[in-house]
Amino acid sequence: MKFHKAHTDFLEWLEVRKNKSERTIEQYDRHLNKFSEYLEEKNIDSYKYDVEKIDLKISEWFRTYLYKWNKSISIKTANAYMITLRSFLKYLEKNWIPSLSATAIDLMKADPRMVEYLTEEEIERLFKAPETTTMIWMRDIAIMECIYSTWLRVSELTNLNKTDINLERKEFAVRWKWRKVRVVYLTEHAAQLIKDYLNKRNDHLSPLFIRHNIKIENIDALEDEKVRLSRFFITWMIKNYAVKAMILKNISAHTLRHSFATTLLWAWADLRSIQEMLGHSSITTTQVYTHVTNTKLKEIHNKFMK
Repeated sequence: MKFHKAHTDFLEWLEVRKNKSERTIEQYDRHLNKFSEYLEEKNIDSYKYDVEKIDLKISEWFRTYLYKWNKSISIKTANAYMITLRSFLKYLEKNWIPSLSATAIDLMKADPRMVEYLTEEEIERLFKAPETTTMIWMRDIAIMECIYSTWLRVSELTNLNKTDINLERKEFAVRWKWRKVRVVYLTEHAAQLIKDYLNKRNDHLSPLFIRHNIKIENIDALEDEKVRLSRFFITWMIKNYAVKAMILKNISAHTLRHSFATTLLWAWADLRSIQEMLGHSSITTTQVYTHVTNTKLKEIHNKFMK
């Protein structure tokens, strides 16, 4: 089978058979397009190249090509490209299409992942920077409190509509990246902030959070997706408030998610419960947070082992 045809069939298989998210499919497509660029640089036409010809030498040269393409590429990013190639080869194997075995491709050992999180004092400063009664501030503080209390991913938050969330029960269901459903819970304070924000709005639009740099006389003509906030905007917004709060850490919306997971660990919540609430498919992903409890464990050890 030709590489280009196999590439297209692989993406369709991911969507139809494996039920992968749109973002995951986009990433796999981008990585395989980079493999096509690599073939073209070697004067190989990907439309005519047989996947049967992919061997260990070709795959290792592709890894080398990644570092030539981007000299500052991290081990984690390079591994992501190779993981995509392995997934592609596994797909070929499942469909009885001869090619290199996916197990032949090794990943480079990366340093353990460290998560950035905010202390309770930093969280308090962030949520007070600055406090006003403008519509934009009411929206922004509601967004930050919502992420912090529910551990939503940014993509999950931007997809929320007003009808998705039950403010009386202070809970709602979200579909996460493996298209499974999990229930998340709002704090009383977060629910009230969202209520206050929605009560101040006077529009027909469905998204829970919208942009407000629009003229009131034009609002009735706007469509939902024209006003829905983007992931990039929310990340920029939180970074901006962090600067105003004089927080020197390079934070993002995901930092709020990390921060509450860390808070739960400090309160001795069990890892399995945290895994369920964060929507991690594997406990290994959740274990990345355990390093932050080392200081507390040391304090307890010193207290009882004198």
